Amino acid sequence: MTKDIFYGPDFDLLSKQDPEISAVLLSELKRQQTNLQLIASENFTSRAVLATLGSTLSNKYAEGYPGKRYYGGCEEVDKAEYLAIERAKSLFGADHANVQPHSGASANIAVYQAFTKPGDTVLAMSLSHGGHLTHGSPVNFSGKWFNVVSYGVRQDTELIDYDELRDLAIANKPKMICSGATAYPSLVDFEKVRAICDEVGAIMWVDAAHFIGLVAGKAIPSPVPYADVVSFTTHKVLRGPRGGMILTKEAHAAAIDKSVFPGMQGGPIMSAVAGKAVALRECATPEYQKYSKDVITNAKALCSALEGEGMRAVSGGTQTHLALIDIRGTGVNGKVADERCGNAGIVLNKNSIPFDPEKPGITSGIRVGTPATTTQGMGVEEMKTIASLISRAIRSEDPAVLSGIKSEVHALTSKFPIYNA
Repeated sequence: MTKDIFYGPDFDLLSKQDPEISAVLLSELKRQQTNLQLIASENFTSRAVLATLGSTLSNKYAEGYPGKRYYGGCEEVDKAEYLAIERAKSLFGADHANVQPHSGASANIAVYQAFTKPGDTVLAMSLSHGGHLTHGSPVNFSGKWFNVVSYGVRQDTELIDYDELRDLAIANKPKMICSGATAYPSLVDFEKVRAICDEVGAIMWVDAAHFIGLVAGKAIPSPVPYADVVSFTTHKVLRGPRGGMILTKEAHAAAIDKSVFPGMQGGPIMSAVAGKAVALRECATPEYQKYSKDVITNAKALCSALEGEGMRAVSGGTQTHLALIDIRGTGVNGKVADERCGNAGIVLNKNSIPFDPEKPGITSGIRVGTPATTTQGMGVEEMKTIASLISRAIRSEDPAVLSGIKSEVHALTSKFPIYNA
């Protein structure tokens, strides 16, 4: 495709003013079009979302909330934020929505600030078992400011050990319990977590960053009826702009709003808020519901096909958009696999597996996801092909072989073009 189809007439102006950045935009577009995008936390937004992000809403400073801004001239951006809020509440059946967080991590900071104080005890999933940096990593603010007690998965099933979770909750009396992860391929039993929270008097927080899009598409159960607060990103399966969002029960609405602004950040990025509104409207369609179910179908197919290639699926498979794969059977570690796949035009990431004997920078596994390839229109048969390409790439250190696989990748992606019409 040409630059004019995608970027429009303003691209010529950019090309003249800053040819270096315009070259980056074009090369990144080509990278996305020609490689296989299997990062579980990435997707392709619609052109409508991209158009909103590049709009004049970027020019407006809008500290505060609709109808209660600290600057004048917010009449129009207020409309955009009201739309985003109401669409989020309707889509997820939530009492209250805050659409201003700049990212998922920002949303999580706001949750901590609304419900806890530095030094409080929080129970969250171990990073090495699939949790997130903001769930208590010692290098993150969460691990530095809070007493985070980690729970994990059972070694025999690689599923969350709810008995351990309950025992830790009773022993440590946490102020808040977090469920949700970045590399956990199974569903969370929100009813069990709610019961544990009630037993110890803890706030139930669900970090739904990875799977909220599947909830939006009614493909998996929702945490909203159970949780006191749900935080998430808007750019994964949800297929919106990069950013964050928080859903809460009415009783916690004021605390969350105050925590986001002025407690955690200043003015919202209004172009991103409007982009979230666009994505939420897209999510409320039958087409999106089919898409979210197809994402899971494809993830299951990719996971099964990788097992057929001699790699082990952690926890026996997947129920979501991602799969965590133990590749020790190939004789290659995750770091090497990541590099070889990258050289073959296959973009995925190395990832620790539960009870991993390797260091986090090396890992024994890889993580693959199907949001982006499903957006492109790929299906089960393509997942089988992709599994074969991954397997061959991982097992080869020959640059010529990897180059040949890259040509096959480009041939496949050319059949499922993005941003070309």
